[in-house]
Amino acid sequence: MKQILYASLNARTDGRPADVEGILETSRHNNAIDGITGLLWTDGQRFLQVIEGGDEAVDLCFARIRADDRHRNILVLASRSVDNREFGYWTMEHRRRNDPADEHDWRVRRMLERASPEIKEPFLALVSMGADA
Repeated sequence: MKQILYASLNARTDGRPADVEGILETSRHNNAIDGITGLLWTDGQRFLQVIEGGDEAVDLCFARIRADDRHRNILVLASRSVDNREFGYWTMEHRRRNDPADEHDWRVRRMLERASPEIKEPFLALVSMGADA
């Protein structure tokens, strides 16, 4: 099983948020079919995502991400083999403007409970910054 952690930026340079709803809809569909699990954190400008699953499925998923013109400056932070899934369900976290920060932070921390420190720390750093969507 393979796991990739990457960061990227919204491809829009006019300051408008990314099409998060479109990204969520497409990703949820493709990842359910391909058996990909993980976590996506976004504030509409920055993305941090971990994907995991079978080696070929993860490689194909990441190839789709790299080809997606809604992302720029994609940076792989970790790519590794894992024995077990750290995210046993597919969740893509996005804090909406009306979501209380404490509730959002709690959800992210809960999703990261089984994650390794290498994966957990970048997500927790963003949560601790208190970024608004």
